[in-house]
Amino acid sequence: MEQRDSASSTFSSSSSSTKKVIAQEKLQVIEWEDFEQEVARLWSLSSALREAKEKKQILEEKLQSLIQVKAESLNRSNELEEMREKLEARRSVMERMSTRSKVAAEDARMQEERLSMEVRSLLVSGTALSVARKRLQESNRLLAGERGYLQLQNLQRMLRVRQQFMISQVSLLYPVKILVGPKQEQELESFPSSSRSGNPDASKPVNPGSFTILGLHLTMLPFTKMSLFTDKKEVQRSATALGYIAHSVSLIASYLEVPLRYPLRLCGSRSYINDYASSIEHTSSDLSSNTALSTNTKPVEFPLFLEGQDTTRAAYALFLLNKDIEQLLNFIGVKSLGPRHILANLKELTRTIQSPDYI
Repeated sequence: MEQRDSASSTFSSSSSSTKKVIAQEKLQVIEWEDFEQEVARLWSLSSALREAKEKKQILEEKLQSLIQVKAESLNRSNELEEMREKLEARRSVMERMSTRSKVAAEDARMQEERLSMEVRSLLVSGTALSVARKRLQESNRLLAGERGYLQLQNLQRMLRVRQQFMISQVSLLYPVKILVGPKQEQELESFPSSSRSGNPDASKPVNPGSFTILGLHLTMLPFTKMSLFTDKKEVQRSATALGYIAHSVSLIASYLEVPLRYPLRLCGSRSYINDYASSIEHTSSDLSSNTALSTNTKPVEFPLFLEGQDTTRAAYALFLLNKDIEQLLNFIGVKSLGPRHILANLKELTRTIQSPDYI
């Protein structure tokens, strides 16, 4: 562009000078002797003018080509900038897609691991299910028909016979007998009355008499009459009888496979009976001090003897022992004779099990 401008200015200056010369020449008179020189000078000026026009044309063409190249370069630069912006936008999109792809790949990997674990568990469960199905089919095959049902009945009968034999041995070890005598009115009159879980008409023994276990009476004086002058031997015999009863009840429960509601701790004539309900009530009363109720709290023990013990706790222990006997009676479908008839209930328990109807 600068070259083109300089050429234009040169051409314009030369043309203006030529016009001035022509104007001056119009005013001047050329002599003949100077005519050739003037013609030569004009010819050289026209040649210079022609060359200047040619140079101008060439410069114009070059300038046009340069302008076109510059315009094309500028267009391409703009296009390149647009393409660079698009590339940056696509690069950011690709980065976001790459991040999402990594997250999706991690999720897919975790899902694959979870699915593989579920497949393994399904395979194990399927194997266990097939084994259980085979066992069920085998059991159904064994129980199907008359032979399988009879086999089950025979097994139940053998179990009942075995239980009957073992409990008969207990009754031989600790025999409970009825002795008719005047002491019947004093038997267990020291314990308070309680709600009866059975037939009211059968709350007392049918035949009046005194029950004994291994020859010992379970007779205790009223608690209001307990004093230093009480017969110590009578108290010891009652404690021994209670130890016999507790041992027999424990043996019968183990043979019948019945977990006692109030477990026994056997120590002969110094046996104890446990009550979990009292321990739970005592623990629940302390909940206001943010004390949690523990499932493995120790039970409260109550003595099955009177010597050196609180008579109320001993009475409650005897009540719990009778509840254990009632639990065994209910297990075989027999009602209790009442809360004050421990030996009578124990006798009814052994008699019912040893009867033919039990089998």
